[in-house]
Amino acid sequence: FFFSSSASLTPSTPFTMSSVIPAESKIDCSKVYVKQSNFSNEETGMFDGAFAAVAFKEGDLIEKGVMRRLPDGFDGNTCPYIFTWSTERPNKTWGMGSGCAPFYNTCKEGTANTRMVRYFDEDRFEIFATRDIAKDEELLHTYISLKWRTCFQELNDIVHQDDSEHKSEES
Repeated sequence: FFFSSSASLTPSTPFTMSSVIPAESKIDCSKVYVKQSNFSNEETGMFDGAFAAVAFKEGDLIEKGVMRRLPDGFDGNTCPYIFTWSTERPNKTWGMGSGCAPFYNTCKEGTANTRMVRYFDEDRFEIFATRDIAKDEELLHTYISLKWRTCFQELNDIVHQDDSEHKSEES
């Protein structure tokens, strides 16, 4: 509601950040919010996650942003809060992402509800819905370095825990 010139309450169009972000903006995370992750608990520790502020259809652009490259010599194998920013292996290029991207948690390959398209030569990214996503659903993508980064070893074990249980049942 807002006060009109006649000083009475009048319903208005809801204010959203996406209604004020210029099209040429390099960063738009207006359809995402951050709160405590559904996966955090006393056993895993308390941590945040990214959530859909609106419903998305498969293929919708969820968020776009920029990546800032970290100085040469930075070792991303020891820091889980930064992004692998090349296809080179072993990776030597690391980046710090804008917007809500650092809060997207990971999951098993093939089960994520989002995918990040990386434009390494432009230092930018876009995140798209891989399926329909409900409002308030946690947003997940599979980290491209989940299986090999030292700092993700424990996380990789947790994400693939069912795989090892399944394998031991087959033995």
